[in-house]
Amino acid sequence: MPILLFLIDTSASMNQRTDLGTSYLDIAKGAVELFLKLRARDPASRGDRYMLVTYDEPPYCIKAGWKENHATFMSELKNLQASGLTTLGQALRSSFDLLNLNRLISGIDNYGQGRNPFFLEPSILITITDGNKLTSTAGVQEELHLPLNSPLPGSELTKEPFRWDQRLFALVLRLPGLASTEPEHLGSVPTDESAITQMCEVTGGRSYCVRTQRMLNQCLESLVQKIQSGVVINFEKTGPDPLPVGEDGLTDSSRPSNSFAAQPWHSCHKLIYVRPNSKTGVPVGHWPIPESFWPDQNLPSLPPRTSHPVVRFSCVDCEPMVIDKLPFDKYELEPSPLTQYILERKSPHTCWQVFVTSSGKYNELGYPFGYLKASTTLTCVNLFVMPYNYPVLLPLLDDLFKVHKLKPNLKWRQAFDSYLKTLPPYYLLPLKKALRMMGAPNLISDNLDCGLSYSVISYLKKLSQQTKLESERILASVGKKPPQEIGIKVKNHSGGGVSFTHSKNFRKLLKEIIGESAPRLTELNTKEFAGFQVGLLNKDLKPQTYRNAYDIPRRGLLDQLTRMRSNLLKTHKFIVGQDEDSLHSVPVAQMGNYQEYLKTLASPLREIDPDQPKRLHTFGNPFKQDKKGMMIDEADEFVAGPQNKVKRPGEPNSPLSSKRRRNVTVIPDVHEEKRENGQIPPDGFLSKSAPPELMNMAGDGVPHHHQLDSLSDDFTSLRKDGLIHKPGTHALLGGSKHCSVSVDDRKASVTPTLGTVPNTLQITPAMAQGINADIKHQLMKEVRKFGRKYERIFILLEEVQGSLAVKKQFVEFTIKEAARFKRRVLIQYLEKVLEKIDSHHHLNNVNHINRRSSC
Repeated sequence: MPILLFLIDTSASMNQRTDLGTSYLDIAKGAVELFLKLRARDPASRGDRYMLVTYDEPPYCIKAGWKENHATFMSELKNLQASGLTTLGQALRSSFDLLNLNRLISGIDNYGQGRNPFFLEPSILITITDGNKLTSTAGVQEELHLPLNSPLPGSELTKEPFRWDQRLFALVLRLPGLASTEPEHLGSVPTDESAITQMCEVTGGRSYCVRTQRMLNQCLESLVQKIQSGVVINFEKTGPDPLPVGEDGLTDSSRPSNSFAAQPWHSCHKLIYVRPNSKTGVPVGHWPIPESFWPDQNLPSLPPRTSHPVVRFSCVDCEPMVIDKLPFDKYELEPSPLTQYILERKSPHTCWQVFVTSSGKYNELGYPFGYLKASTTLTCVNLFVMPYNYPVLLPLLDDLFKVHKLKPNLKWRQAFDSYLKTLPPYYLLPLKKALRMMGAPNLISDNLDCGLSYSVISYLKKLSQQTKLESERILASVGKKPPQEIGIKVKNHSGGGVSFTHSKNFRKLLKEIIGESAPRLTELNTKEFAGFQVGLLNKDLKPQTYRNAYDIPRRGLLDQLTRMRSNLLKTHKFIVGQDEDSLHSVPVAQMGNYQEYLKTLASPLREIDPDQPKRLHTFGNPFKQDKKGMMIDEADEFVAGPQNKVKRPGEPNSPLSSKRRRNVTVIPDVHEEKRENGQIPPDGFLSKSAPPELMNMAGDGVPHHHQLDSLSDDFTSLRKDGLIHKPGTHALLGGSKHCSVSVDDRKASVTPTLGTVPNTLQITPAMAQGINADIKHQLMKEVRKFGRKYERIFILLEEVQGSLAVKKQFVEFTIKEAARFKRRVLIQYLEKVLEKIDSHHHLNNVNHINRRSSC
């Protein structure tokens, strides 16, 4: 479940305006909303958790935390105001403390027991700021400093305020106040030069220098792709560089290698992807990454660890080792100079061992716990995490199964005990589970020792209890407004106080407002209120703020009792449908809250066999697209752009299948011999539900220009003599006498028999009117649908019965419907069709006039 925390700069400098007239704070709010819309297109966003933090003083800086829903998040975002100082350091510290609030309670960090990459809470911290100078009550700061003191218990166990599954990204707004005349920069967005850039790189993230709105949209699309489940690790080279590799993939000792010059791949600070299990949706692993110290019973306290483990790799080529049934963990490395260098060597059958310094008891470098290896296809580099000191363990286990047949002798047991002495204590439990999975006998004692002293264990339990109390205190303060500053009291030096008459009349006015006494003008001293007039209500009308039941007049008892019962029980319904209407009344601020709706949906069922390739859906409409998790409209086309669709295997070139055709068509006899044999000619305008050019459109469902021309030719092939001419053939079909009847949910078929096939099918005006009414209803439904699947609309327009003028009316009606739902792309294509119809109609009129003049 990814956590997305937005840190919004609410300092006074965010009130500055851009060339468009909007403030930086308004742009930041819009950027957050656009990011959520882009993220909502991914089905994995259903489990996202959103948090909002500002530059206010803690704990009032937390606007939405662990318990607030998406509606509260959006409400707090819209109510943000820019005022105060640029206290970026304190805001970052508060943000990381909020993310780390429950880690000690859940034991996800597993202090002193190794680092488990599969125990993680992937978090993305996105801050939006203007990049100005950092200010505080002490003055202007040149560098970014995070406060060392934290109210969170157990923060001293990690040197940095962040963890290895938390990354920081910064959007630094540099939009000009005046419109720039220089051409817009194209390409990747550069990093910013402010103080936050270094902080982003330390956590494994980066900063973006945003100068235009287009660059901001580009950055948001990039950030959506950064939401990955994984942890950040420092990879550093130890020992000499490897021998160069020749073109044949073999090492070439004759070529010199520069082992002393620093190379970019010697030290990389990158992410390893921790993929969730396909069946459970949760990452699963077996082996930890060792600690950088040997746990001992004599240690009074745990040494603080770095947030990112330092994993050293040796460039000595080794053979990758693995045996049957022994579990191992495999993690893909994020692309980096290190992965590029390994892939360029083209050695997928060798590996480099990895170590953690001081992880062993008798070895300073420690023993290998895994290796780096390129994939067999040379597309990525993987980190294989194995049991600690696996080069010794794997041969022992291989002999146990193949030589000793699960009945080890004394010599084997002595060698296995010697191996256990080099093993950190926290590896004993996962090794015991692995041996049980392999079916090996119980070789490890059940009385396992974690290696930590009693005082350390008691200290960790005490920290967990303190964290619970601090967590409740912080969560209780979320959403509270900071106390208002007390104003300066100004003493009245006029020498005169408030008159007795003034205060007396003021008290009477208060009583009149609450209904305790009727207002009387004679009791007011107008001299005390010179220049003011008191508006009096009708003396007969009194407010119904009864405090005593005996004040209700007798004639109003029943009415007042009815109102009181209705207000208390809320069971009476004065207007039919009133309650139903209130249930469907949603405030504008909550419209578009898709996240809360998605959480109520049931999770999709997993595949029966996830290893098998996913079966493609080929039944029904082959143009059908999967809309699961996608909420997109044409209004978002400036973000989404055209969506390319890959053609499915086995999809026919033309979807004109007899099984999918729902048209009843009778074609007049064109070839005498075919009519004698009881056959119907296949070609003809009305024998097809749509032109092949339209049905073979691109994946987005939008016809191209040449396809529209072909469609327009079919629309305008109605001649003045009532016959329809099919371009490219010599067949003349009846115009109003022959039709293609389309029914929504029924299929009608005509089965010709010898000697009984009629030449024509008479369409009465009533039948044509009913067909057109059905088509009009279907057009309205098709225009309302999301996406750009327009082929059905053009098929319906082709089936319209009547003259060319009637077809033109239907096209104009479809344009109006498309305008209601802002289908701009559809309107453009319909207008082109309309222009074609008008031009052909004008040409037909000219030809008709010429014929009459020649006669």
